[in-house]
Amino acid sequence: MLRRVFEEVGLFLIPFVLFFLYLLLVGRNPLHRTHWDAQIFRLVMAGLGIVIASLVLSGLLGERHGEGYVPAHMENGRLVPGRFQ
Repeated sequence: MLRRVFEEVGLFLIPFVLFFLYLLLVGRNPLHRTHWDAQIFRLVMAGLGIVIASLVLSGLLGERHGEGYVPAHMENGRLVPGRFQ
């Protein structure tokens, strides 16, 4: 679960890293706040868009279990644990 959180945080940070690299390439100091203030809303929206798209795509294209989950039940007086078939 923690790996999935790190993946989503990494995806969210992609626009910020790209903007940082852009500022380096055009010869501006990326550590000056004045360069970031005008773009922060766009960067956050782009990051959220990437995260939402990745969640939707992983839900649509993720691995599916064939028949689903069989819950725990009693058979012949014994408890059979739940399992995926």
